[in-house]
Amino acid sequence: EKALREESPISIRLNPLKTNSGLSGQEQVPWCKNGYYLQDRPAFTFDPRFHAGAYYVQEASSMFLDHVIRQHITRPVRYLDLCAAPGGKTTLALSALPAGSLVVCNEIVRNRAHVLAENIIKWGNPYCIVTNNDSATFNSLKHYFDVILTDVPCSGEGMFRKEEALARDWTPEKSHELSSLQKELILQAADMLRPGGLLLYSTCTFAPEEDEEVVSHLLENRPDMELLELPEYEGFTSGLPEWGNGDPSLTRTVHLFPHKMQGEGHFLALFRKEGRTDLIGTMSSAKPNAETRKWLELFLKEIGLKTLGGQPFDWNRVETRKDKVYYLPPIGGDFRGLTFLRNGLYLGDLKKNRFEPSQPFALSLRKGDAEAVISLPVSDQRLTRYLKGETLNIEPEEAAHAKGWHLLCVEGYPIGFGKLVGQTLKNKYPAGWRV
Repeated sequence: EKALREESPISIRLNPLKTNSGLSGQEQVPWCKNGYYLQDRPAFTFDPRFHAGAYYVQEASSMFLDHVIRQHITRPVRYLDLCAAPGGKTTLALSALPAGSLVVCNEIVRNRAHVLAENIIKWGNPYCIVTNNDSATFNSLKHYFDVILTDVPCSGEGMFRKEEALARDWTPEKSHELSSLQKELILQAADMLRPGGLLLYSTCTFAPEEDEEVVSHLLENRPDMELLELPEYEGFTSGLPEWGNGDPSLTRTVHLFPHKMQGEGHFLALFRKEGRTDLIGTMSSAKPNAETRKWLELFLKEIGLKTLGGQPFDWNRVETRKDKVYYLPPIGGDFRGLTFLRNGLYLGDLKKNRFEPSQPFALSLRKGDAEAVISLPVSDQRLTRYLKGETLNIEPEEAAHAKGWHLLCVEGYPIGFGKLVGQTLKNKYPAGWRV
């Protein structure tokens, strides 16, 4: 009760794609390499570094996934986040998984799926697929994924002090209703998992019907699934067999209680599927048409592109669909029947005699990827004006070139593209994203 009356801890997670330095003077989240507690809550909406994807505002307990991934996954994998919005755990996985992994994140609710896609764009990893589907739609990908996260819809008891609306709307019947959905989701996820693969089940509630009872349901109905031990930290509490079906292995699950550690309430269970298989499928490739290559090459030369996300630009990844140009993930799969919000990095559009870059392209770039940059300090008010959609006055010494496309950056972190004409930077920040 005392913990529920206290203020929630404030925490953020740095983006290692864009910065490799820690956060000086701030306490680190013990179970997350890039997670930090903040003493005060800044105005994130007006911080250009937030819009550049340099960090993600995330509750500390949900960062526990970082330790699980780093402890158990050592090679590139196919990873599915089945109920992913708003994207905190997906962006964490993109940072923690070995290079070369393919990440698919899904959200069934359309407007939440768009929020998910925007957060993925800001994070800047070019190889993340975003889908908007019912979980049953993934049945065609049976035994496809190496790792699946099911962070399921729940009654949210662990978030009551952070979100008062959840506490007001709670009823005893809610857990019983949600338990049926959670049992369905966890069985579907187990069937999509390849032999030898890992399944992580998590909720932000304490309800036995949604935690140990769901885990018991999976163990009873899929005997090839085994519970694994989770790492221990101060304040973490083992699951209770008496809250489930009495199976003693339920002590391998973990409860995170807000009165015992710095974070909100959480429950986690990690499973491994019996057996072993190699990674299924082939490497995907594409070939850009001659018109795409002509105008895209001119643009890449104009901005002085050296690398894309720190890697050499691969023309075999480039595909054109109705004048829109995409950069494909390296690992292919049979995703027919799925609804995509993103199935490759959207580079931009082919216009008449030119290529016009996209916002996702800008945010996939890192420090040093391009030469044509205008980098301003975080205190420069022109950055806020850019986020509002205004044109900017740029002094000659601030721009890498006298004219043309430039990448506007905050202390080296790209925020978006602009076109320099004289001393005026024409704003290309998306209208729907403006502050």
